[in-house]
Amino acid sequence: MEQKKLVTLNQNSFNMTQHEHNLWQTIKGYFNVLPDKTDEEETIEQIKGDVAFHGSNLWVLIFAIFMASLGLNVNSTAVIIGAMLISPLMGPIIGMGLGVGISDLHLLRRSVTNYLVATVISILTATFYFAVTPITEAQSELLARTSPTLYDVLIALFGGAAGIVAISTKGKSNVIPGVAIATALMPPLCTAGYGLAMGRMNYFLGAFYLFFINSVFICLATLIGIRMMKFRRKRFVEADRLKRVQRYTVGIVILTMLPVTYMTLQIVKRSVTKSSMLHFVKNELSFDGTKIISHDLNQQNKTLNIVAIGRTIPPASIDRAKKQMADYKLEDYKLNIIQGSLSDSTVVSQLVYGNGMKGKYGDKELMEQASLIEKMKKQLALYTNYEQELGNIRPELKTLWPQVQRLSLSVSTETPIDSTSLQQYVLAVVNCNQPLVGGERERLRRWLQTRTKSDSLRLITTY
Repeated sequence: MEQKKLVTLNQNSFNMTQHEHNLWQTIKGYFNVLPDKTDEEETIEQIKGDVAFHGSNLWVLIFAIFMASLGLNVNSTAVIIGAMLISPLMGPIIGMGLGVGISDLHLLRRSVTNYLVATVISILTATFYFAVTPITEAQSELLARTSPTLYDVLIALFGGAAGIVAISTKGKSNVIPGVAIATALMPPLCTAGYGLAMGRMNYFLGAFYLFFINSVFICLATLIGIRMMKFRRKRFVEADRLKRVQRYTVGIVILTMLPVTYMTLQIVKRSVTKSSMLHFVKNELSFDGTKIISHDLNQQNKTLNIVAIGRTIPPASIDRAKKQMADYKLEDYKLNIIQGSLSDSTVVSQLVYGNGMKGKYGDKELMEQASLIEKMKKQLALYTNYEQELGNIRPELKTLWPQVQRLSLSVSTETPIDSTSLQQYVLAVVNCNQPLVGGERERLRRWLQTRTKSDSLRLITTY
């Protein structure tokens, strides 16, 4: 009996193992690219043919550089995409990955040589263009290529992987153009040329580093893809030289990763801090009648600058907000709130420009903000002025027109029905205990217009 149970258990265990094996084989079948692999020699010859830069390939590269430079110059995304589609820069980069992957040092040497030639010619062509063009302002498409991050590494890695899989397998017609657009080799080189032409070395270094990142990780993805698809390696290769090349490859990848990883961490840190600041302003500095028109973190002085208009935030509320800053990971920052008479356009402009926000918001937006503040100040002054005038007018009015019991002053706006023009005037409403006779009403209107210093005044009398 016991032996029968043991046989049953062993049979169930065998069936379960067989089922798991079949499931794993099914999953592997879905992801296996080897059945779709084209002729290996044909793929290698195709990649070798795209490595060389001479004759037509070189002229296509130069024309593509001019196109991309024009697109960056006029901020045209469509032109930049077109230039990336016709650019032959991908050839020597994939050739380097293939050379290391199949241990073909001759192909690797040819690819590196052509890669350097293409890079130098591209930068010189872009430098020439930006040196002669009358449009020298850096547009947003150009500025976007000056600050590489870890995300660019991932884009190049995945794009390169898609590229080598597409080249080595069937049905690749609509993959290669997408890879060329996504990895964006051409625009960084043009931006590097702009940096040289304008003497902006930070632009040159940032853009060239982005191009180098794309090159290294497209090459790495190609190498990994070649190994995964089991391309045959060349024989009779010098083992010591091959090991040295492999060590150099690993070293270049690591050295390329270090700066971009640091830059990405800084960007993520700034993004998290900015998000905390926005939550802090929304949760701790939202008061009825108060409008926050500007908020900025000054990284150098470790200050959170807030510009508020409208109802003044009480000191007790400000102290309470300062104590809550630690809950938003802002304990290293000082809270500086500018409001009331300090929040005029001059101070706001000094604060915004002084904190380096000119480039962030632009002159036009700053001028619009300053103009809006001035307009609101003038509107507020109208109401407060008439409140003061009522106190000054009351004694004289009581003496000159004893029948007047109440007076109200306000600013009104009217527009004709058949026109869009607006006219502003002061509206005076006078309540009397007896009618104004003769020319008394007109005399009262003129006197009120003179005392309020208004260009136009409408008088309404009630009894």
